[in-house]
Amino acid sequence: MKSLPLLLLNIILGLTIGCSPQSVEEPAGQQSPIRSSNTYQPPLFKEKERIQKIRTLLAESHQYYAESAAANHLPGLAYGVVVDDSLLLFGGCGTTNIESGVPVTEHSLFRIASMSKSFTAMAILKLRDEGKLSLSDPLFMYIPDLKQLTYLTGDATPVSILNLLTMTAGFPEDNPWGDRFLDISDDVLMEQVEEGISFSTVTSLHYEYSNLGFGLLGHIITRVSGVPYQEYITKNILQPLGMNHTYWEYSEVPRELLAQGYRWEDERWVSEPLLHDGAFGAMGGLITSIEDFSKYISLHLSAWPPRSDPETGPVKRSTLREMHRMNNPRYYTDPNRFGNHTSPIMRGYGFGLVAMVDHEEVVEVGHNGGLPGFGSSYMFYPQYGIGIMAFSNLTYVGGIVRTANYMVMKNLINQGLFIPRSLPVSDILDKRKEQVAQLIQSWDPLLEKEIVAANLYMDISRETRIEEARGLLSLAGEIISTGPVIPENQLRGSFILTGAQRSLKVYFTLTPEAEPMVQWLTIELIPEK
Repeated sequence: MKSLPLLLLNIILGLTIGCSPQSVEEPAGQQSPIRSSNTYQPPLFKEKERIQKIRTLLAESHQYYAESAAANHLPGLAYGVVVDDSLLLFGGCGTTNIESGVPVTEHSLFRIASMSKSFTAMAILKLRDEGKLSLSDPLFMYIPDLKQLTYLTGDATPVSILNLLTMTAGFPEDNPWGDRFLDISDDVLMEQVEEGISFSTVTSLHYEYSNLGFGLLGHIITRVSGVPYQEYITKNILQPLGMNHTYWEYSEVPRELLAQGYRWEDERWVSEPLLHDGAFGAMGGLITSIEDFSKYISLHLSAWPPRSDPETGPVKRSTLREMHRMNNPRYYTDPNRFGNHTSPIMRGYGFGLVAMVDHEEVVEVGHNGGLPGFGSSYMFYPQYGIGIMAFSNLTYVGGIVRTANYMVMKNLINQGLFIPRSLPVSDILDKRKEQVAQLIQSWDPLLEKEIVAANLYMDISRETRIEEARGLLSLAGEIISTGPVIPENQLRGSFILTGAQRSLKVYFTLTPEAEPMVQWLTIELIPEK
């Protein structure tokens, strides 16, 4: 992993993470089929026996969770690590119920609170893909009472579905309030909407975490699909994934598997009353196990890398990647992330998911969950094919279990098993590499005509390029070998010319033409060690 200047990181984020959600969309049902390349090769993991090596190393990870549970008074803790489509590590410590003493296992069922939000977002995008709604639709199209909202300013944009997905509606942060209204009925929710909603910020300008927003998304799913929100999620997401032991209503959960929630008060555990399911289930109602939730993490990991394979999930891979994109990015530091105390992280909200990128270009996507009696966290790393999760039955300990997850990931990093996919070299990039190596040494006019783009000698004259190249070649000595091209993408890369005395690094970029030509070329002397 390489470090980047912060300015360059900002540029990369703007181009690749998708900072602006305000794109014009077209429902999937109206899109024309696209043509795809028959030569493109997606990035691949090169490490031999990668899965087995990770599995072996993860065997040491149980201690991190046991130590965290003991240090933080967690009654019970369940955890798991997914690699690609396999649950490689799972386990539990403590109990789901202090009175009964039932031990925690990968089958134990915990309320995962706000980790539920991405299911709501996925359902909205699925309906969008089917042409049944648009993310730019104002809410009053589905909830007419919202047409009478009083905004902070006269030039504010009406709250849209996209605003709710990205937490930019302008509603106030409402965790203390929203967490106690999980079981509110849809009728009561609509009565509150009819009375009005107060704004803390102007619509579309700022991120502010809103449970109310996701409660309203649940209502929209019910209105558009024609079935209750919970039924829609169950039939269209949970069941297709085989998540057959995931529930909404705690009274339907097998008693021997259900985790009872607690808070730590006056040096003892105090039982928290379990809330029934309701309209706010869309913001935090799911009850699931490590075994079941691992299938959901595998689904998100399966979206990467982009490729031409047949679709197999409840939503398209491109839709999943859309969920992972960062909106409203901002800098912050997390001292617990991989033990990194100083380096800034770019953090933003996707669709029901938090997205982060650090200074070494490591992308992390996930979400914490917290309700009275429960705390949870999961995150996954698209470039690395790894996801990790932990659930506990103690109030608001999402940050604590996230730190335990980071300890496991840090161990993978320290042991050299946190390795991203490598991009194979495209045919045209490999061909141009050989031609560029020849050009630098010969400046053959016929070769120039074949590979040099129209701008190359306009930016730096041919004579100047030849003079600089010959000066560097004289320092390198006779060229002994040409190294393989290291691709940045399909049309950009670098390679090494090894000389008898010194080596040269050659960097080149190809044009977007049907027959890509060399539009940028630099040569530099590699410093002696």
